[in-house]
Amino acid sequence: MGSLFRSEEMTLCQLFLQSEAAYACVSELGELGLVQFRDLNPDVNAFQRKFVNEVRRCDEMERKLRYLEKEIKKDGIPMLDTGESPEAPQPREMIDLEATFEKLENELREVNQNAEALKRNFLELTELKHILRKTQVFFDEQEGGLNTTTESMTRALITDEVRTGHSMGPVQLGFVAGVISREKLPAFERMLWRACRGNVFLRQAMIETPLEDPSNGDQVYKSVFIIFFQGDQLKTRVKKICEGFRATLYPCPEAPADRREMAMGVMTRIEDLNTVLGQTQDHRHRVLVAAAKNLKNWFVKVRKIKAIYHTLNLFNLDVTQKCLIAECWVPVLDIETIQLALRRGTERSGSSVPPILNRMQTFENPPTYNRTNKFTKAFQALIDAYGVATYREMNPAPYTIITFPFLFAVMFGDLGHGAIMALFGLWMIRKEKGLAAQKTDNEIWNIFFGGRYIIFLMGVFSMYTGLIYNDIFSKSLNIFGSHWEVHYNKSTVLENKYLQLNPETSDYSGTPYPFGMDPIWQVAGANKIIFQNAYKMKISIIFGVIHMIFGVTMSYHNHTYFKNRLSLIFEFIPQLIFLLFLFFYMVLLMFIKWNRYAATNSPPYSASCAPSILITFIDMVLFNTPKPPPTGCEVYMFGGQHFFQVVFVLIALACIPVMLLGKPLQIMKQRKNPNEEVQPITGSDAEVGMSNGQPAGQGGAAHHEEEEMSEIFIHQGIHTIEYVLGSVSHTASYLRLWALSLAHAQLAEVLWNMVLSIGLKQQGWFGGVMLTIVFAFWAILTVGILVLMEGLSAFLHTLRLHWVEFQSKFYQGQGYAFQPFSFDAIIENGGASGSTENE
Repeated sequence: MGSLFRSEEMTLCQLFLQSEAAYACVSELGELGLVQFRDLNPDVNAFQRKFVNEVRRCDEMERKLRYLEKEIKKDGIPMLDTGESPEAPQPREMIDLEATFEKLENELREVNQNAEALKRNFLELTELKHILRKTQVFFDEQEGGLNTTTESMTRALITDEVRTGHSMGPVQLGFVAGVISREKLPAFERMLWRACRGNVFLRQAMIETPLEDPSNGDQVYKSVFIIFFQGDQLKTRVKKICEGFRATLYPCPEAPADRREMAMGVMTRIEDLNTVLGQTQDHRHRVLVAAAKNLKNWFVKVRKIKAIYHTLNLFNLDVTQKCLIAECWVPVLDIETIQLALRRGTERSGSSVPPILNRMQTFENPPTYNRTNKFTKAFQALIDAYGVATYREMNPAPYTIITFPFLFAVMFGDLGHGAIMALFGLWMIRKEKGLAAQKTDNEIWNIFFGGRYIIFLMGVFSMYTGLIYNDIFSKSLNIFGSHWEVHYNKSTVLENKYLQLNPETSDYSGTPYPFGMDPIWQVAGANKIIFQNAYKMKISIIFGVIHMIFGVTMSYHNHTYFKNRLSLIFEFIPQLIFLLFLFFYMVLLMFIKWNRYAATNSPPYSASCAPSILITFIDMVLFNTPKPPPTGCEVYMFGGQHFFQVVFVLIALACIPVMLLGKPLQIMKQRKNPNEEVQPITGSDAEVGMSNGQPAGQGGAAHHEEEEMSEIFIHQGIHTIEYVLGSVSHTASYLRLWALSLAHAQLAEVLWNMVLSIGLKQQGWFGGVMLTIVFAFWAILTVGILVLMEGLSAFLHTLRLHWVEFQSKFYQGQGYAFQPFSFDAIIENGGASGSTENE
């Protein structure tokens, strides 16, 4: 089988590269992305490897680029992204890149430091300007303002002097002026009052415009203050309090003429600073614009260099120190492509010694590599989320492409809702290049975009099942005309709420609706859900049993490919018989019932004689005798049914001990007679089961050679119990198809009747306005609840049906993913770690 149905055949190779050509060869392999290198120095510390200095140089270059990127984003400068990936630079080009980045960083840091110093000077001058303006207002207040306050403060100080009996001489008040953050002002005022015991006088005024903090660029609101005090002791105390609250003090002359002269000088200096700041910002902007044009390419080049040296650190040196030795997993089909890439690398480096690629024999399990494209990638991701396939076992992804959207659509069947989902998926597919280039960090959007093909197929399949259900926004399409006729008069129909049409009479034309359900069921009221219950319940079981049988059949291909004769005889055959003779027989009974019993038939095959499939199946398993049917009806659906049912149940029960004991007993027998040869089976791919001396990952009896017999019996017992009980529970689990389908249809009907119908019932111009509002509300609820929430619910239930009910029949998922050394993957993830062997 091709790699679509089974993972690629892998081989372990040994690679010999001349030291001078190693860098160029690894670069070519990185562009190719088909080689997974193993770490040949697992015990060597990362700091003791040969190319650790080169990796550190790359780290330093990345740091400088991140600094440039941060500054570019801070200024809102767009970075040019051509979408092209430049080749990895030669080792000698690292020096030029380092010099370029060093020059840019130094120049930018110098510009930033100068700008910060200028902004700090500008801030100080601005604060001084506000101080001079505000204090001038303080000193220029009219009589009864500051002078009265000063006199009252002076009298208070004199009174205190007389009370204490000390003479302080003539009173001389001093003052300090400064700026403080507005939020600190109340605490600052309280501290001054308490520390100075009320012997200071504080005046403050807010600065209306915010000031820019030069260190971080934040906008800070500040206030100007002036503090009057008397004596050196209070002056010292006031300055310490200002220092503690990080208030900035500025010199403020006492004479009005001096203050005006200083204010004029401050304004002149501010204008000069504005000019210099503008020139500095222009120069910084030019530097960043020039860097933004090449930043993306620089990042790619540095990451490629770092990835190459990181990968070279996984290699071993030979004794001559002139050759590097590597081990790597490669797909067998791509060996020639890899050899061509190695030759290109050798020619680029100018080496005359060709590289050597030798295939090795090993008993290690190879990594699992499934080739995907943009369409199959999302479906493969669903499978890998459960577990990476064991090497070369059947890959469920190709079948999931059909079964996943179909089972989803059974639960989500609505032509209108499916069309919304399909159009959304189609829009993402049509715009995928532009949307992929945006590279947003929104995780939810990335999930939707990654599954765009799944969403599109789910929408298309839902449109199909919506046509089958004849359901579009809880209404029906009357394309071919109903095959039912109402022969009652109008008053009878209106007065009898639960009136039903009789298929035995001429109410029914005798021929079914050409495609899907007859639109008459939309107006059938209570009878609609009764009919749909029976229909959807039965098709859920039918689809479920067929899906599980297909899963068991898939295990046949695994057993034949891996030449696992014991599992084929003692697992696959009894499992298939158990499923067919019990559950597939129940499905056949459904088709027999649909075919033989009808309303127009006469007993014993009339509709009233039709037995319950569930009761019949329970009686069959318990060997019960069915209850006597009504007069004129037969107990069984067909002749010999009782005999066949007994035989089927006995054979199914006989399969249980075969599954439980057959394989362990055969292994025990082979261990007692080791010379007895077990004839290998032959299958379509059996000859590839042991390619290149490698075990395919799932052997036959050899797989159990080192396992104790007690563990084999326990393991087989668990597997048997899980399968037998799981067959019952998994069959019932498919009833979620019926339950969610009914729930979705009922929610759509409730939303129509309780929301949109309100707008449709209104009359006149008010009705038009009301309908517009109600329709918008209905559309939001439809998309938000019925499409998004119900769609997510159906998606998760479909995922569970595939992971548990389907894949458990054949899929082990015990492998590890092939992680090739690929520049594309490294750049996409934004890292530079090389590929290493999965432990």
